[in-house]
Amino acid sequence: MKKLASLLLTVLVVFAGGFAAFAQDTTAEVPLAPDMTMGDPDALVTLIEYASYTCPHCARFHEEVFPLLKAEYIDTGKVRFIHREIYFDRYGLWAALLSRCGDGTRYFGMNDMIYGTQRDWLGNGEPQEVVNNLRKMGRLAGLEDEQITACLEDADMARSLVATFQHHSTADEINATPTFMINGEKFPNMPYSDLKEAIEAHLAASVSE
Repeated sequence: MKKLASLLLTVLVVFAGGFAAFAQDTTAEVPLAPDMTMGDPDALVTLIEYASYTCPHCARFHEEVFPLLKAEYIDTGKVRFIHREIYFDRYGLWAALLSRCGDGTRYFGMNDMIYGTQRDWLGNGEPQEVVNNLRKMGRLAGLEDEQITACLEDADMARSLVATFQHHSTADEINATPTFMINGEKFPNMPYSDLKEAIEAHLAASVSE
């Protein structure tokens, strides 16, 4: 994971009119991007999802499981949810730059679009097609073309996102997506019934403390 993040920091390709590589001194201090959260900040259970926008299993989780999780636990104040991006490729990073575009209020709505149309926006895998599809998504979300361009060209934010990915994934020893941390305990991808059981166990433990 460290090797992958270091590689991304030094040779990562970012859209900037055409496509240009940027280099980053990995010894320099890079500010970490803030967590994107949903739900009551004082909830008894905090669930962190580590996911990649280009991971089919993550897309399936967000289409099939996340709506159930949100309705039963996040919207009811029982669970605070944090979505942390993992970057296995440049396209996942570009999608993250788009999802955080603006003031952050579109983030989870963009997540729904990105995961829900994953196959469509990835298309044939050609960089220009991917960018064009992300731009279309941004416009559907209400972003202006100039705003989308500025976000996709934001090299400082890209470095921050990669540094954040490296920091958290190393700390929690993440090597697959999706991976879940429930009050600090790590879980692999699982059906909703198993996820619910894990959440209920942590809710019960928190109440008894």
